[in-house]
Amino acid sequence: MKKIFIDGSAGTTGLRIAERLESRKDIELIKLSEENRKDIAARKEAINLADIAFLCLPDAAAIEAVSLIENDNTVVLDTSTAHRTNEDWAYGFPELSKEHEEKIKNSKRIAVPGCHASGFIALIYPLVEKGILDKNALLSCFSLTGYSGGGKKMIAEYEASDKDNLLNAARQYGLSQNHKHLPEMKAITGIENEPVFIPVVDNFYSGMEVTVPLFASEINGTVEDIKKAYKEKYQGPLVNYVESFDENGFVSANKLSFKDSMEISVSGNKDRILLIARYDNLGKGASGAAVECMNIVLGVSKTEGLDI
Repeated sequence: MKKIFIDGSAGTTGLRIAERLESRKDIELIKLSEENRKDIAARKEAINLADIAFLCLPDAAAIEAVSLIENDNTVVLDTSTAHRTNEDWAYGFPELSKEHEEKIKNSKRIAVPGCHASGFIALIYPLVEKGILDKNALLSCFSLTGYSGGGKKMIAEYEASDKDNLLNAARQYGLSQNHKHLPEMKAITGIENEPVFIPVVDNFYSGMEVTVPLFASEINGTVEDIKKAYKEKYQGPLVNYVESFDENGFVSANKLSFKDSMEISVSGNKDRILLIARYDNLGKGASGAAVECMNIVLGVSKTEGLDI
């Protein structure tokens, strides 16, 4: 039985991971008391006892946690931004290629993808890989997310009985175009330019819809070539191509709330194309992706303990 430690188990990502693991019979969770969960000595002992350690921490704390490891056995699954562009770490999106999955399987250091980045990368990676999209393409990306992505503080703000009226409408952020997911979006897809990124948080708990718009004149091929690339790449069980998202003319960003899967689709027409990814920001966008990577390391089904 493998020993698992969640460093940062009180945060939204850590709590969701713990929920996914609580009924597992093949693992043993190492738990710290409330008074010890921030104690560096207690955390160091737990990390070094663990076969697999999830880091659900801010970047600086995640880097510190890695430095506490004194053995060659502990596998680290880091959900922070700290290591996602580090080539020495496996990038935790196995559906991108067999090489990605093999690196996850054999690595001791795995960076779990960011929530916004997951959708963008899922949409763009196959098109660059197939040559349908040039690496020097100038792209934009619109991403709509539930407020749980902002962590406990934002959740409390949205769920307060006397919440600010401004929270009742969608709110765009990342206005300086320096969002922390941009380096990851560029590095993993292999594009040469970071996209113009438009993240929006709205008044629903969880769910995410990422859209990349394209003019047909910007691609090498047709809309059908894009669909074919997605059909070949995403055949499940966790990421699937869906022929249409159209729900009476709408697409709901929270349809997969609390699920750990992702759907990919293409809309628009022969001139203007919409590439769309839909998933849960805390599922395939965070905790679900982390557990999927753990399953690969353990050599069990990718979907073990997940809700798809």
